[in-house]
Amino acid sequence: MSKKTHTLEVWGDFACFTRPEMKVERFSYPVITPSAARGIFDAVYWEGIRDAHGMRPYFHWQVEKIEVLEMPKYIALRRNEVKDKVPSDRTIKAWIEGREHPEPLWADGGKDELGTDQKGRTQRQTMALKNVRYRLSARIVPKQQFATPQHVNKFNDMFERRAKQGKCFQQPFFGCSEFPAFFEYVQPGEQPPEKATPLDQHLGWMLYDVFDLRREVVRDDTPFISLFDATLKAGVLEIPPFESPLVRKPERG
Repeated sequence: MSKKTHTLEVWGDFACFTRPEMKVERFSYPVITPSAARGIFDAVYWEGIRDAHGMRPYFHWQVEKIEVLEMPKYIALRRNEVKDKVPSDRTIKAWIEGREHPEPLWADGGKDELGTDQKGRTQRQTMALKNVRYRLSARIVPKQQFATPQHVNKFNDMFERRAKQGKCFQQPFFGCSEFPAFFEYVQPGEQPPEKATPLDQHLGWMLYDVFDLRREVVRDDTPFISLFDATLKAGVLEIPPFESPLVRKPERG
């Protein structure tokens, strides 16, 4: 693991970090989850290569600490969601190469109106968060073949340069893509950091991540749900390493 910790201050108008046990309506955790925080770092800088075996990531982000800078506040929303799933990478590649005809996702209508098997859209109740602000700290964990000082220094420099310039490969978001997240790189020692909100709360079992971060090659997008017992102390959520026994993970052959 890299010895250098990177810190981002992130904020936005709305956020929704859906609890997995809520199957019908979306209900957000009171704070951002480690997987959503990792997604923000990934949006700024992530590197990998696709080969014959699948996608081979060079590293993954290990979130270490989440600091809550604004007291959690809920807001009830009704959102339109498309029922169908996004096509697989293989299908999209076939569309790009012209081997198959592209089929759009229709936001309205279904089989009776459109003559297709698509399911259209549905309205869902969402209990989201509003006016969120967090300070996220994370380190780079290189995969085995890239765990050299040269590679790790390159990854750290690339991320720091991009984050300071406000660059990202895609717009970071808070749980749902329509809730954009804005970020600023926090340089150590630049200014006295804003104190976390004085919030002490046992959150219970919280979603840690939806993928196996230990994998060297990504062959599919099969979910790998992990959980940990989360407790906010003075507005700070300490995140154990993914390999820690404190993180409950399913068995995988």
